[in-house]
Amino acid sequence: MKPAESCCGPGSDGPDERPIEGAAADDELAALAKALGHPARVAILRLLGRKNACICGDIVAELPLAQSTVSQHLKVLKDAGLIRGDIDGPRVCYCLEPRALRRLKALVGGL
Repeated sequence: MKPAESCCGPGSDGPDERPIEGAAADDELAALAKALGHPARVAILRLLGRKNACICGDIVAELPLAQSTVSQHLKVLKDAGLIRGDIDGPRVCYCLEPRALRRLKALVGGL
């Protein structure tokens, strides 16, 4: 298993200047909350946070779900921008997207 930096590349660490209130922020928070709206997706985020990087097989081994179900949950998280996934030979390496998690924290903090 590779560390997140070599697997997914460095994340963007610049400050986020977008507002935390308003219609656009509300839509963004709702989309992120929807992506987190399943316990399996929350478990995947926690797993990626603990391991700092994963491949899909590692995630499947940790959860009581079929590989196809895990793949569907990974797609939802990736589409929401909460994780990144890069192809590493025959595998896809997934890692957290730190900027998106900071944005989620800011949006929830603005409630």
